[in-house]
Amino acid sequence: MITAPFKVILDANVLYPFSLRDTLLRAAAAALFQVYWSDEILEETRRNLVKSAGVPEDKAARLIATMEAAFPEARVIGYESLVASMKNHPKDAHVAAAAAVKAGAQVIVTSNLGDFHDLPEGIEAQAPDEFLGNLFDLDRDGLVELLKERASALKRPPRSFDELLEGLGKLVPAFVSGVREHMNASLGRGTRERED
Repeated sequence: MITAPFKVILDANVLYPFSLRDTLLRAAAAALFQVYWSDEILEETRRNLVKSAGVPEDKAARLIATMEAAFPEARVIGYESLVASMKNHPKDAHVAAAAAVKAGAQVIVTSNLGDFHDLPEGIEAQAPDEFLGNLFDLDRDGLVELLKERASALKRPPRSFDELLEGLGKLVPAFVSGVREHMNASLGRGTRERED
């Protein structure tokens, strides 16, 4: 059972880049936040995986099914009547409606901040870099461990921890920079402790 302190809607555009999706979902699985999405968000994710990322239809559908099975509590329904009352960009009003009233989310994580002005009170849109940076501030060692586990789980192709950070840094550079600084500081502390 998820016991994370706050609720987060993940917009489709943060769910189709592989390394970003995997990092966000691993953080949710580690109970750093409660993840929510709607069928509309998942369908947009599936379409973009096929259209933009060149993922075969059957593989994209399996991925969405795997996400739904891993997070059965994430599905938001019954928000459709609220869409018209949302004041943000019409094409993303469904995301705000799902977040605002039905999920009770405090944050919408999106790479398209321009479509999320004038949100209902108590909800803010954050870019994935800012969001992961905020999670990192809450549990630095936990996030580093999560990334190390993620690197060791990658088999096809295998990737080192540094390679994982390098790839992720293209999408969330400030977050990765913070991870590297933290690790360097930790190494420095460990060296000093051994010398004492």
